[in-house]
Amino acid sequence: MTATETTKPWEELARLAESGSPPELEAFLDELPASDVALAMSRLSDDEQAQVVTVLTPDHAADLVEQLTDVQAVELIEHLEPQDAAAILDELPSDEQADLIGDLDNDDAEAILDAMAPDEAADARQLSQYDNDVAGGLMVTELLKYSESFTVGDVVEDMRERAEKYRDYDVQYAYVCDDSHCLTGVLRLRDLLLAKRSQRIAELMIHEPRSVQDHTTLDELFDFFESHHYLGVPVVDVAGCLLGVVQRAAVDEARSGQHDSDFLKTQGIVGGEEIRTLPLLLRSRRRLAWLSVNIVLNVMAASVIAFFQDTLSAVIALAVFLPIISDMSGCSGNQAVAVSLRELSLGLVRVDELLRVWLKEIAVGMLNGVALGLLIGLVAYLWKGNPYLGLVVGGALCLNTMIAVSIGGIVPLVLKRFKVDPAIASGPILTTVTDMCGFLLVFGIATAMLEQLTNI
Repeated sequence: MTATETTKPWEELARLAESGSPPELEAFLDELPASDVALAMSRLSDDEQAQVVTVLTPDHAADLVEQLTDVQAVELIEHLEPQDAAAILDELPSDEQADLIGDLDNDDAEAILDAMAPDEAADARQLSQYDNDVAGGLMVTELLKYSESFTVGDVVEDMRERAEKYRDYDVQYAYVCDDSHCLTGVLRLRDLLLAKRSQRIAELMIHEPRSVQDHTTLDELFDFFESHHYLGVPVVDVAGCLLGVVQRAAVDEARSGQHDSDFLKTQGIVGGEEIRTLPLLLRSRRRLAWLSVNIVLNVMAASVIAFFQDTLSAVIALAVFLPIISDMSGCSGNQAVAVSLRELSLGLVRVDELLRVWLKEIAVGMLNGVALGLLIGLVAYLWKGNPYLGLVVGGALCLNTMIAVSIGGIVPLVLKRFKVDPAIASGPILTTVTDMCGFLLVFGIATAMLEQLTNI
């Protein structure tokens, strides 16, 4: 039985890194399932992780970094010496290189860029200026680009001479540019291989190819690939100069990451992606940013109960139904929030369509509110034998459900219009308002019917 079968992967990883044998360490990582690489690295200390990647050759270390989550990769790079980090970044695709540099602290990023080759550093700086959710931030700059004046023989000769460099490229097409570096055509490699060496590539290329600008948004890119069955699309600037290529796989991955990020935000993880190997104080500070706001909002909702404490004292049975009304209304509102966020991300609704969204939601809210109100009202009646108690809690839940779906449907649109992230702010607003309205409805109706309720 081998050591890898009797020890945990991270223990074997640490042992091989300590031994300082690159071939053994690389062989172990090659055999380790991809799903276990990030797990094994997460179990190592910062120093052990740094030791692993410094023992590996830069290209193998880059392969390892690509298998980590974004937050793991950033943490790892920050703990390396600048020259070691620069050597690894040189081996990464340009889009991942730019993402990592953009996520680093400014001082760490500058130290690493200073250690890189000037041309590489200049390209990385330029790419890192783009947001991660636009074409410029998703594109790769590793591509085959040739002048219109080139012949087939020129291109073939170039590919042979630089085969080692191009081997790591995702080569599907070659791109043709004029003397101003503006994109004029796309060359299929199949056409290149079947043509005469003396023929100019301008005669073979596909003229006026489709392209996107560098500030095209992720949603627009997603729509583009939904409409066109391409593996990639060239990216140009406002002047039409070729900058890079966005691949369909990169758009799909970014789209999935955006959904994951939105989910984390709705759950109160608002400072970025979080894993439990991050520093304790950082994780605590990020969560408190959300929780401290929520405690203030909850105090506001609780003040309604304090205001109606006489009614609550007279009809103590109401206390049993308060959390039910609050929770059920909140669930209905969250469903409306989820639909609005989804439609906003897909471009199916505009921020000024408040009336349309409200009419759609209030119709659902009325049906569901009546159904839920009748159900909880029946429970209250069977419990205490007082139909007025059922009327109070059932009516309050019905009305609050309609309020909740109305808020949940339109608040994300309003927040989006004012440039506020709806995934972060919709939840607290919905929770506070539905709680306050629910409590006001229960106690308001109960106060008006206090005589019929006091014999419970």
